[in-house]
Amino acid sequence: MIVTRTPFRVTLGGGGTDLPSYYEKHGGFIFAMGIDKYMYVMTNPPVTDRKIRVHYSIGLESAEHYRDLKHELAREALRLHKIESQMEIASMADISAGTGVGSSSCYLVGLLTALHHYRREYVTLHALAEEACHIELDVLKKGIGKQDQYMATFGGLTVLEITMNGKVNVRPVELDASSVAAFVANTHIYFTGSRRDAVEMLSEQNAAMQSRTNPGHQQVADSLHRIKDLGYRILEAIEHENFDTWGELLHEHWQQKKRLSGKISLPHVDEIYGEVCAHYGVLGGKLIGAGGGGFLMLYCPGNHKKLERFMQTQGMPRLRYTVEPEGSKVVANMTSTRVNELHALASVSDEV
Repeated sequence: MIVTRTPFRVTLGGGGTDLPSYYEKHGGFIFAMGIDKYMYVMTNPPVTDRKIRVHYSIGLESAEHYRDLKHELAREALRLHKIESQMEIASMADISAGTGVGSSSCYLVGLLTALHHYRREYVTLHALAEEACHIELDVLKKGIGKQDQYMATFGGLTVLEITMNGKVNVRPVELDASSVAAFVANTHIYFTGSRRDAVEMLSEQNAAMQSRTNPGHQQVADSLHRIKDLGYRILEAIEHENFDTWGELLHEHWQQKKRLSGKISLPHVDEIYGEVCAHYGVLGGKLIGAGGGGFLMLYCPGNHKKLERFMQTQGMPRLRYTVEPEGSKVVANMTSTRVNELHALASVSDEV
């Protein structure tokens, strides 16, 4: 059995510019962090039959061959690695799907990491991230960007600069431990209780960017240009430990993000956001990910307990976290023992 652990991500600046509909024309910029909340993926070749089994939220799926799987990510990962049968896959996560922290890509990157280890293949981090991008963007044609796959792979406080041909340049952002602690202490994350589908949320933005004749094209393009510029400024503020400036820029970022689609925010979220900015010392905030629900990030340099108590009364519990410096990794590997078992069974079968 192989067990992988892959961190979820939180976007700090530039979100939306990692989609091909934008970066192929203008280049993209993302500043994000991996957090210590994880997707766990387990793979194990069964010893008594050659079926593929995938355990996930809707139950158990069993098939004779990978091509018969309905679970798209598992099917295409197995296809890529030419594992036709005899594999069991299971997953569990600290955070549920549809909450804006990149769960689908975390699952895929975690599974690909496990399969590389199962096949005893070395893979670079860039190659691993690109495998996941290939499956989600090229094979499955999901209308998402490259941020989630790269952040799942690299973790940490990380900058992604995406060229117009899709190449991703990765740069870690170095902050000392005390600075990271100060940043995390003031940057709160609260669960709104709402979930959504990222592909559906991003469809309006993609449609607007793909056609200049779309009525929303200019507004979406202008907002994404502004979001990218804010991403650079947010990076500069955090690198120089000007965290209050980061909070103010986060507010600007949210205003621009809401211009991308009428689905980005929710009325009760807007109401709560206005209240915490006016009365609870919040300088800025935004919904994490594509929007429409999930987690609300708020920067508050003041009375944390007062803010947390208010958010609790609104049914929004706080997610406590810290920055996870690493990306997807194997945390347990019993492959060699299992391979020996399989070889032994094969030998007995041959003798019989």
